Amino acid sequence: MSLSLTPGERDELSRRIAPNVKLGKDVRIYAFVNLYGCEIGDETTVGTFVEIQKGVTIGARCKIQSHTFICEGVTIEDEVFVGHNVNFLNDRYPAATNEDGSKKTEADWKLETTVVKRRAAIGTGAVILPGVTIGEGAVVGAGAVVTKDVAPGVTVVGNPARPRSIPSHHER
Repeated sequence: MSLSLTPGERDELSRRIAPNVKLGKDVRIYAFVNLYGCEIGDETTVGTFVEIQKGVTIGARCKIQSHTFICEGVTIEDEVFVGHNVNFLNDRYPAATNEDGSKKTEADWKLETTVVKRRAAIGTGAVILPGVTIGEGAVVGAGAVVTKDVAPGVTVVGNPARPRSIPSHHER
């Protein structure tokens, strides 16, 4: 059996956007995304193969590149760039079971929030550990592992991410 769909119908089938998602004006969402319980601001672009979970807030005029995972507890302010394959974490001690062997439930972990301030940029493949704040205009280099707060306007690189004495993207 063959299924004949228009390009618009095909595109609609390739996105999973739950009814509880709040989208601002002129939000652009590419195919193969999974969005639920989140809020996305005006003129933001969300690339392919992105998941944005419940309770996430993304500001206006952001760009979220493909293959990125943004978990519960993350707030991204306006005009932030998030590169390809960036992963945010919200569980500092992940495990499938408790000490007694019982399966962990939502009640068995502590959500740690993460904030990415206005005009920050996060490079491809970065990992953002729970409970950090990335300051306004800060830059996280590609592949960096952010384990602690990043000061406004500072560029960090490496694993763990450390300040680097190169100009931020606003100074070039």
